[in-house]
Amino acid sequence: MIVTLNAYNVVAARCAAEYLEMHEAVEKGNLIYKIEVFLSSSILRAWKDSIIVLHTTRSLLPWAEDLKLVARCTDSIASKASIDPSEVDWSYTYNRKKLPSENGLDPHWNGVRKQQSVPKDWWVEDLCDLEMDSYKRVLIAIRTKGKIADDVVGEALKAYAYRRLPGFARGSVTCGSDPMRSRTILETIVWLLPTEPGSVSCSFLLKLLRSASALECGETCKKELIRRAGRQLQEAAASDLLLPSATGETVYDVDLVASVVEEFVMQDDGTARTSPEASEEVVEVRSPVFVSPSSKAAVANLVYEYLAEVAKDPDQPHPKFVELAEMVSAASTPVHDGLYRAIDVYLKEHPGLSKSEKRRICSMMDCRKLSTDACVHAVQNERLPLRVVVQILFFERMRAAAAPAAAAGVAQLPGNVKALLRENGGSYGSSRSAVTTNTEDDWDGVPSAGGDLGSLKPAGLVGRGGGSHRSSGGSEISKHGDEKGNGKVKGILMPKRILSKLWSGKGQGGENSSSDMSESPGSVTQEETKSTHSRNTRHSVS
Repeated sequence: MIVTLNAYNVVAARCAAEYLEMHEAVEKGNLIYKIEVFLSSSILRAWKDSIIVLHTTRSLLPWAEDLKLVARCTDSIASKASIDPSEVDWSYTYNRKKLPSENGLDPHWNGVRKQQSVPKDWWVEDLCDLEMDSYKRVLIAIRTKGKIADDVVGEALKAYAYRRLPGFARGSVTCGSDPMRSRTILETIVWLLPTEPGSVSCSFLLKLLRSASALECGETCKKELIRRAGRQLQEAAASDLLLPSATGETVYDVDLVASVVEEFVMQDDGTARTSPEASEEVVEVRSPVFVSPSSKAAVANLVYEYLAEVAKDPDQPHPKFVELAEMVSAASTPVHDGLYRAIDVYLKEHPGLSKSEKRRICSMMDCRKLSTDACVHAVQNERLPLRVVVQILFFERMRAAAAPAAAAGVAQLPGNVKALLRENGGSYGSSRSAVTTNTEDDWDGVPSAGGDLGSLKPAGLVGRGGGSHRSSGGSEISKHGDEKGNGKVKGILMPKRILSKLWSGKGQGGENSSSDMSESPGSVTQEETKSTHSRNTRHSVS
């Protein structure tokens, strides 16, 4: 009977020969010797055969371990993966999108086929055939040799996660038939992640965090992912942060995202967060990491975009919404349009908010940092408290007064509005100043229209169309000759219905609805200004 040895049966034959004690001492040229020669001269020299042999050793433990077959296969694979890619002359699996020059579609191809270079990560897909315990040993051996860059190791772990975790590619990991196995794979991947920052993308880290939450992994695994993702949060997209809630009380897990954002914010001071129960524990102190202003601004805009999605959940409580927004309020964001949009969506989806809750939410926004288009929308947005609308009008007047082209045509701000803003902290140094944070202050001292209302009409807040001021009756009052450099100022409109409500009688309730951000902010027509009779007039001051 002739038995042909190959990569699939050589381990079983070697273990059987050892069990039968077929050594050289019994007979020269015995089976053990022949198998060892076959392993050394053929199997362990081939890339894919070494992987196959290592895979077959799992069913023959501990014999394969005692005979050093596992160690020899591991070292053979690690050595081949660590050589210079230019020396790779064997077949390997590499499923990636080909470049135009590789499939003959390059318009500049001269017809002479070029020898394609081997990519640095040529070996990662073949190793995905290994089970987690064998894969872990091989990857540790590769990293020990120190010839593979951390980003390539990160790519290998990413490929393994996509292959071995059910649903990972779709962003929704399922426990499957063996949740313990999936949990072990994920925790091992996290343990194998390179320590070098940027070796894996933030998007991949957040996908791992999403999976860890779904699989109910340990707190150590989650904290490590939070720490790593927080350190490079500026690379993420808002869709990466949409982590589903495990409790089902809300659509998204805002607490988990807040932990990631907090990790990013803590980089500057180097102080780690401690739980409220662990007040007696030693606070972890890390070396502060410099965070550029551009990174802070990117994270702030990322959080604002995320909040705009979270705000659509009717079950999302406003304290968590406010808490997350305040984490990035100190970032140097030149424009607060993203925050305004998130606030507007939240107010629209939560019509039952009290006036104090609305004022608390709107207090996070710096009215001076709104763009012209956002201001046009805001002054017509009846979901906003009236205090915020007047602040926007006030700061837009200041902006218009500062414009050289409009300086001659801008009237002084009425004394009653000046006094009102002065009482509420006219110094608006930041989004957390007295003007916006004094949420419990009423506007009971607002005088009647009197003579000051007329002085507000030519407010310098001109229509988008032709630069003409719009009076309370909607007729043109005057036109400026020189409009150069004043394109932004033209976008601000002061509707009659906003100003009339400022000095309207108090004591009558009612909240008006308004257009949301999907409407064109500057498309307010004369018919729209006349349609206020069909709406509930808001007389109470918000």
